[in-house]
Amino acid sequence: MSLNERQRKLLAMLANTGEVKVAALKETFGVTEMTIRRDLEKLELAGYVKRTFGGAIMASKDVAIGDRTGVRTEEKQAIGKAAAALVQENDAIFIDGGTTTLYVARYLRADMNLTVVTNALNIAMELLEKRITTVVTGGMALEATSTLVGPGTIEAIGKMAFDRVFLGATGLTAKHGFSNSNMYEAEIKRLAIAQATEANIVIDHTKYGAKELFSYAGIADVQRIISSERPEEALEQACRESGTELLIAHKDV
Repeated sequence: MSLNERQRKLLAMLANTGEVKVAALKETFGVTEMTIRRDLEKLELAGYVKRTFGGAIMASKDVAIGDRTGVRTEEKQAIGKAAAALVQENDAIFIDGGTTTLYVARYLRADMNLTVVTNALNIAMELLEKRITTVVTGGMALEATSTLVGPGTIEAIGKMAFDRVFLGATGLTAKHGFSNSNMYEAEIKRLAIAQATEANIVIDHTKYGAKELFSYAGIADVQRIISSERPEEALEQACRESGTELLIAHKDV
């Protein structure tokens, strides 16, 4: 699919920032909002981007974790800090792989009496440095995400019971709930929720309105969403109707 000069520039901006907004693009390029929306629709059809409420983000498709680590760092730090504050002494928790969940592990206090289960190798290393009791599931390693997946992982998690789980998501919509681009990781998330007393989803605001192929939970299936901004009214209303808490983490100033 051929792109015009404006669309190529728009894609370059997205690659640099990770997110664009229609209102800002309209001013930048001096065109109508409808023109920008058509550009984004074309880029989405080509597989380059995922449209969100009011803008677009780069299409995820198992983007290597190293390529995502530096994107929206302040937001993810705030989300991780707010999530870690929910953990209590003697908890048994599960943290799955992802750049936002990594900050949950990073903000856990080293002096807490915890047991943390994870299928993410980078998160396990973070916890070991804090001398937190850490259980790493078995499974097949995915290079892009540093996670362990497959039958071994499923078997291990299925034999455990968690006080709380902290999971990432690639997208969230009122209709499809939480979704992920990798079917193996979606299966793990689904099982972790089933094994938990309390399920927490940690997502930055760009995941609102995005949808991937593999849905792993509806909004009502989790107790809390921890994010950096409030979603659009329709999605927030869906959270209220489902009885799901929306915890907004504010960046440090």
